[in-house]
Amino acid sequence: MNTAQAIDEINRLLDDPSEETVNTSMRLPACLRDAAALAVDHLDVAASTTALTTTALRRTLETAVMEAALRAHYRKHPGVRPSLAEVALALAAQQGSPLAGKTRAVQKAANEVSARYPHADAFDVLLWAEARQLTVA
Repeated sequence: MNTAQAIDEINRLLDDPSEETVNTSMRLPACLRDAAALAVDHLDVAASTTALTTTALRRTLETAVMEAALRAHYRKHPGVRPSLAEVALALAAQQGSPLAGKTRAVQKAANEVSARYPHADAFDVLLWAEARQLTVA
């Protein structure tokens, strides 16, 4: 099974409307189990620890599928991958940041932060740009 087939099969399984369940034995660290129980009982994050675990697993699988599909798309079409600055600008717009639309400042921050930290992400760029603005002000 190749990656595309695995993505399709995972999506099919996640979209399956069946209510059938299976009993599984899953080893969890006790501290994680206890934290989940407290979150269910006191923070109302889910109806049960099973529901919390199921939701977390589903979200992780959905994220993994989206990331795998995106990586495959970028391998096939490398020219469409957005730059770090473009991603940071989009993030700024989504978050309502004052940096939204400040292309030059974000581009400069992206260049500077990626030169120092090759694995920097859009959050790093925005933080760097905000810090630069504070030092200028």
